Amino acid sequence: MSRNTRINALLLLAVAALAVLPLALGLGDHKEEPFAGADAEAETAITEIEPDYEPWFSPLYEPPSGEVESALFALQAALGAGVLAYYFGLRRGRRQGERRAGAPREAQPGARPEAGPEEAGGTAGSAGETGIRGA
Repeated sequence: MSRNTRINALLLLAVAALAVLPLALGLGDHKEEPFAGADAEAETAITEIEPDYEPWFSPLYEPPSGEVESALFALQAALGAGVLAYYFGLRRGRRQGERRAGAPREAQPGARPEAGPEEAGGTAGSAGETGIRGA
């Protein structure tokens, strides 16, 4: 197993552990909504501290249900992941292109050595090469 494969496997295992461990350990069991967002937690804390608190502004769009809100959040996350993947892929492609452009032709996979005039179909006397200087 190569080094990159091991690193990728460990990262995948870490992500899976982050997703499964809170559920397996029962974190949040004592709460009514165990995995509520940070906004809901902050709103609860603020109303406990200052019951007469008035928000400075209201949301521009309030989704009709929690499912729609979750779907919009998932869509936003997917679009963000797509943009990041495109950016990193573009950078990697440019870097590989620069490496290939700077490498000698023999070092590139599938490249043939440069052909001389004889191999390219030319002859010593063609295309104005008469062998006489100054003519």
